[in-house]
Amino acid sequence: MISKRILANFYIAVSAVLVNKIRSLLTGLGIIFGVAAVIAMLAIGNGAQKELLEQIKLVGVNNIVVKPIVQQKEEKVEEEVGKKEKKKFSPGLTLRDVAGIQKVIPGISQVSPEVLIETTVIRQGHRRSAKLIGVQPSYFDIFNFTLSAGQHFNEEQMRLGSPVCIIGSGIKSKFFPTENPVGKSIKVGPHWLLIVGILKERVISQTSLGKLGIRDYNMDIYAPLHTILIRYKNRELITQEDLRLASMRSQGMIIDTSTDPKEEEQNKNYHQLDKLVIQVKETSSLQPTAEVLQRMLKRKHFDVVDYEIEIPELLLKQQQRTNDIFNYVLGAIAGISLLVGGIGIMNIMLASVLERIKEIGLRLAIGAQKSDIVQQFLFESVMISVSGGLIGVALGGAMAYVISTFAGIPTIITLASIILSFGVAASVGLAFGIAPARRAAQQDPIASLRYE
Repeated sequence: MISKRILANFYIAVSAVLVNKIRSLLTGLGIIFGVAAVIAMLAIGNGAQKELLEQIKLVGVNNIVVKPIVQQKEEKVEEEVGKKEKKKFSPGLTLRDVAGIQKVIPGISQVSPEVLIETTVIRQGHRRSAKLIGVQPSYFDIFNFTLSAGQHFNEEQMRLGSPVCIIGSGIKSKFFPTENPVGKSIKVGPHWLLIVGILKERVISQTSLGKLGIRDYNMDIYAPLHTILIRYKNRELITQEDLRLASMRSQGMIIDTSTDPKEEEQNKNYHQLDKLVIQVKETSSLQPTAEVLQRMLKRKHFDVVDYEIEIPELLLKQQQRTNDIFNYVLGAIAGISLLVGGIGIMNIMLASVLERIKEIGLRLAIGAQKSDIVQQFLFESVMISVSGGLIGVALGGAMAYVISTFAGIPTIITLASIILSFGVAASVGLAFGIAPARRAAQQDPIASLRYE
């Protein structure tokens, strides 16, 4: 019996809303734009969160990055007495720094030194430029690389500097499109390297490549660090040619050592390592560890600051805080829009009560209870808000698509955001429909029938 009364009240509410379609639509505009703003805001926030997590995976968790500073020009500073100040000596970033960091600084989880060489790859007439990276096994753990085939370098290969390598998925696609490259050789620069493993493809967006300044790892070739230092280039070693050039410079002779700017820059790079990544155990230790590392390297490099220290994760989290502030502003705007929409619903429903006093009096006179009148007007307000919510979800999805397509901002619409928007829309309709509904139910039947 009770369910039939509720259904009858719902039917009357539906009829009243459909009779005034335009007014109902205009009443729900605030809800429509509010829900659309909530959907778009949460989509942007979810997209930014996912992008941040992907970027943290690319730069590693709890990492401190040390990069050498390569001097492009040798500056000559003259003292007041007219004598030239001698340039301070620094050994550069070397494996001795790695050993010192592992021995002295507490809370270090792993250390990964890298040497990068620009080279060419040749196989069966195919040739293209690539980057050969000298690494230790810790590199693959720090940056979350996994193998799709083969195996990692073993201890003997690392110790002896064996001519082996692990290739990225892009190298496999270019040089081994229809065959398994594990166990085959590829010529990297002047040497042939045996392929022992293949890395899984890592999808990297162009935005991440630009923001983080990272390489396309899929096109890299990885070899044991000592393989690079022994077989390719060890900038810490002083060759006879280096001594000859230094002697000629000291005698003031003009030398054209190279006509290639890249080769000239390479000659000026005296650092044995091109990059050093230190992973700490706790995120809270990132900043203190970086400060200790700064003092330690300055002492080891004889007060020459020929390196720079970065904490990529902290920079990304700062970016996330900026995004959060942006989302809070959007949320506040969406909340204001929903509040205005709720006030609009209450305003229109109050006006509707005045317009329909005779209808209310007639229903009460023929046996309707006050609860029936309350239900009728509550159903009307909730219908307007929920319908506005439906339209708002569609509009919010369209807004998220437009933002993602034209602004290049990643957006993700989740089921939770849709449920939240519906819940808010229904709650607004319910909350702001109570007052008009109660006012309608309090009408005196006799006075209502005589109302003009």
